[in-house]
Amino acid sequence: MQTLQKPRWIKAKVPSGPNYNHLKTLMRSLNLHTVCEEARCPNIGECWGAGTLTFMILGDICTRSCGFCNVKTGRGRELDWHEPVRVAEAVSKLVENNAYINHIVITSVNRDDKNYESALLFAETIRKVREYNPDVSIEVLIPDFKGDMNALKEVLDARPDVLNHNIETVPRLYYLPQQSPSGRRRSVRPQARYEWSLRVLEESKRIGHQGLLTKSGILVGLGEELEEVIDTLRDLKNVGCDIVTIGQYLQPSPDHLPITRYYHPLEFESLKKYGETMIGIPHIEAGPLVRSSYHAEKQVLKLGGDWS
Repeated sequence: MQTLQKPRWIKAKVPSGPNYNHLKTLMRSLNLHTVCEEARCPNIGECWGAGTLTFMILGDICTRSCGFCNVKTGRGRELDWHEPVRVAEAVSKLVENNAYINHIVITSVNRDDKNYESALLFAETIRKVREYNPDVSIEVLIPDFKGDMNALKEVLDARPDVLNHNIETVPRLYYLPQQSPSGRRRSVRPQARYEWSLRVLEESKRIGHQGLLTKSGILVGLGEELEEVIDTLRDLKNVGCDIVTIGQYLQPSPDHLPITRYYHPLEFESLKKYGETMIGIPHIEAGPLVRSSYHAEKQVLKLGGDWS
């Protein structure tokens, strides 16, 4: 299988500096995980250098096997009900060390063995972070909970400021097996359902508190056609999505799905412009290295959520 040459515009900053080292030490001291590390996010140097990170709760082992994701897959351990307090303490220490921290992101692995319990732990984490840090806005990037709307309601009742759930790719590619360079046949989201993801976003907008912002993300370069991306953006608009991120898929290892093509930065600009002006999505963050949490605080400030 031919490997595409990485273009010159795919260039992430090497993680370094005092803020990066401080955050890494803080996470280890509190026995916490970040999706920045587990998923090998290309923006870890930029974000951690600015004092921003995305907490990952529910452990570091995911019960799903998405073909694009670098997070470990397997059987999850017992949930840690002390984790919400540790996250709240970590946010407090961030605030103490950086007066500009005003928005944090909390995500998780999928725990399909404990979907409802996962939602309860998400809700408790939101409440504890807000109790310890009332001036910090909270974004949660949640799983689909296998379509369990009772689980979703538990998260929404804790009143996050932003409810993020990634659609990830176009519906055709969810279950379509593709061969990785190592020879393994994988699909993008084999245990997920496109309809579950749309319903999470639609119900969040319908039953969430007034001023709740909803958000989703798409990775391109997995074999989709441009018109399929446009159709997915229309679906997201139809369920009331306020923010969409679009980024280039970067293969974590030869065992993961191949990159079918690299999008040029101008193509990302075109997708942003078309999605905002022609489809009507309020804000799209698009670029080769854009990920779900990239510039998350700036997106929120632009849209000005009403969180009273």
